[in-house]
Amino acid sequence: MSDPSGPPGQPAVADAAGLWPRFAAMVYEAVLLVGLVFIGDLLFLKLFGDGTRGAMRHAQQVWLAGLCGLYFVFCWTRSGQTLGMKTWGLEVRNAHGGRLNVRRAAARYVLALAGLLAAGAGFFWALFDRDHQFLHDRLLGTRIVRVPI
Repeated sequence: MSDPSGPPGQPAVADAAGLWPRFAAMVYEAVLLVGLVFIGDLLFLKLFGDGTRGAMRHAQQVWLAGLCGLYFVFCWTRSGQTLGMKTWGLEVRNAHGGRLNVRRAAARYVLALAGLLAAGAGFFWALFDRDHQFLHDRLLGTRIVRVPI
């Protein structure tokens, strides 16, 4: 799967991940996020009270989106993999084959969230992209590769 013939000290060149493993990892991730959002929502309720009306509703949505963002940015900068990506042997890398920095990981999360909120268009983009990249990966120069499980 990977070519160890790269320069010493540089990450090995890896094969691009297929569409089905990436979509399967997203489904797995969605199941995991249910627990995170449940706990985050409970914490919001304890700290700020009812978040179902007015400005508190928007604050609660921002809170939960931020909590999910922290999870993704932490995972992508620490190991390049979320729990769903680890299960399917996937890793996100920058254009040079290395780990994402915090700024790039945060931008990837924001763009992925925007693509999801646009009826999933940022993800369905991969069906038509020449390299089957998601739109946020195409824009940021990142890519998801296969790694040994």
